[in-house]
Amino acid sequence: MKRLLPPLLVGALLTAASIDYNAEGRMWWAHVQFLADDQLQGRNVGTEGFHKAADYVAEEFRRLGLKPAGTKGYFQPIKFNTLQVVPAQSTVGLVRNGTAQPLELGVEASLNPRAGMPPSIEAPMVFVGYGMVIPEAHYDDLAGLDLRGKIAVYVNATAPIDAPVPVKSHYSSSVERWNSLRKAGAIGVATIPNPRPQAARSGDDDLDGGPRPPQVSFELADRSLREFTGESIAVSLTRRGAPKFFEGASQSYEQVQQLVEAGQPLPKFELPATLRVKATLTRGNVESTNVVALLPGSDPALKKEYVVMSAHLDHVGVGRPVKGDAIYNGAMDDASGIASVLEVARLLKQSPNPPKRSVLFAAVTAEEKGELGSRYFAAHPTVPASAIVADINLDMFLPLYPLRYLEIQGLEESTLGDIVRAAAETLGVEAQRDNEPEQNRFIRSDQYSFIRRGIPSLAFKFGYAAGSPEEKTRQQWIHERYHRPSDDLSQPVDTAAAALFDRVILELIHRVADAPERPHWNEGSFFRRFTLSSK
Repeated sequence: MKRLLPPLLVGALLTAASIDYNAEGRMWWAHVQFLADDQLQGRNVGTEGFHKAADYVAEEFRRLGLKPAGTKGYFQPIKFNTLQVVPAQSTVGLVRNGTAQPLELGVEASLNPRAGMPPSIEAPMVFVGYGMVIPEAHYDDLAGLDLRGKIAVYVNATAPIDAPVPVKSHYSSSVERWNSLRKAGAIGVATIPNPRPQAARSGDDDLDGGPRPPQVSFELADRSLREFTGESIAVSLTRRGAPKFFEGASQSYEQVQQLVEAGQPLPKFELPATLRVKATLTRGNVESTNVVALLPGSDPALKKEYVVMSAHLDHVGVGRPVKGDAIYNGAMDDASGIASVLEVARLLKQSPNPPKRSVLFAAVTAEEKGELGSRYFAAHPTVPASAIVADINLDMFLPLYPLRYLEIQGLEESTLGDIVRAAAETLGVEAQRDNEPEQNRFIRSDQYSFIRRGIPSLAFKFGYAAGSPEEKTRQQWIHERYHRPSDDLSQPVDTAAAALFDRVILELIHRVADAPERPHWNEGSFFRRFTLSSK
């Protein structure tokens, strides 16, 4: 017997059928075209291209009739300190039995400058496996190790333990790893790339154009928001450089790699070399901005509460060439999210039933520098922090094929999960759990800045059925376009599917804004602790 749809759902589906998704998709794509154009040079923080993008978003907010909600009109200025290694005056190498073995900067290892980085340092090293401490799982990679004054070398992968995905994700972050390592006495880290096939991007170490350019490290000028205090040195190893660290050790790099690929525990042992670094840094200051607008709520009692819709405006700028192209346009990452923020804002503003709670639209800066813009906003919101009820974050949702499944990060963590299921179903889309929880995406974008302030949040990707052509398309995109110049305007995109996605988000925000009760973390959610600790 066929299941009859509820009358309200039938009506909603009929309404959905009358929407011109092709037309709405073209409007969405027009925003992407501006933001990902070569003229904006990849929208790197502090560049003219980013300023043009910020002005564009502010002007769109103004044109829509949204109220300025920044500290200066639509803008919330943020000050950053920058640090950059001078390659010609910097060296990194290993010292073994009194013999120095230099490493090629940008090819075998890269220095990630820190504010407390000394001009020269030499220290012994300890391989600490995954470098994770997870109290909830009674797991401790550092137990019994003497790390005082030493550099911790670890594989940047999640430990293969039996623990809920949110628990493992949280403790796998570089910040949480460093918090544990610092407590154990470490003075710095050297990280090894994850060798698991699903984590490796094609050609990570083989892009054309020679060595990688030196990294510019950003930190918030607001000292209270810095997270790597006490880390004197941070080195990122490549797949070319990592094996040299294990020469003469009790286990080889290849053996460690095989254990990681097999999802096995890792041994811990002293490495028979010291790491010697000499570095000259250039220091500077950069000012960037979040762009924030407000759609006031219609209900006198609820309009003083706020639903935040966020996406990051920045990308990585101009970098190492790939097939002769050095502009990292960031069309999907994340001009697509900003375009959806603007489109949902337009649809909400034109809605005959304005939302009861207020909606705050935030185009944040410096996500690619470590979610710094959202961290600043979550700490210094332009509305009362206690009045923010939810964050709906859009980052690289990948409309590469028709939207049948919507993959939702955080689906089972808060009451937002039931709301988004219903919103998606209204438009004929099936809500889906994270297909790749091992990628830890729920802690890897701006929603996590809000989560750590106790605010229920969601993030999204286009979903797929296991083994389907859609799965292959998405994996191919990650391998060939993620953080590459080919994430540009020439790639195939399903603009009508993007418009349907925008409608799902519109329905979600409407439901959250109109619900009598605020969303809340589910009783068993790991992330509920942040709400309790913020009280």
